[in-house]
Amino acid sequence: MGLTSFRELKVWQTGMELVKRVYVLTNGFPKHEVYGLCSQLQRAAVSVPANIAEGHARSSTKDFLRHLSIVRGSLAELETLLLLAKDLKYCDSGALSELLSLCDQESRMLSGLRRGLKQKLDRTN
Repeated sequence: MGLTSFRELKVWQTGMELVKRVYVLTNGFPKHEVYGLCSQLQRAAVSVPANIAEGHARSSTKDFLRHLSIVRGSLAELETLLLLAKDLKYCDSGALSELLSLCDQESRMLSGLRRGLKQKLDRTN
């Protein structure tokens, strides 16, 4: 891939930004949600850059693609939980809009990375 570290990947950097914003958002949730929705949102968000890093560190393109598939699922879970938080009126629509936009940006970058890796895999087979 030409990159020496997962930290150089824009998709990983955006994932880290997503995690930080989710933590800031959940900080304002009701205390009774600490082990419920807050925890689920945080775990789904953390899964995004963590799986990108783990996949990048694996020895094969196929393994990396498998981890990126997990990231796609985590992003869908995160978006669903954010919409639930909005419906429960735990966050304002402006903050939610920004987070959903960041999720969308991450999803587009992820699709591009997956497409490139699949092409690389096809060329080696």
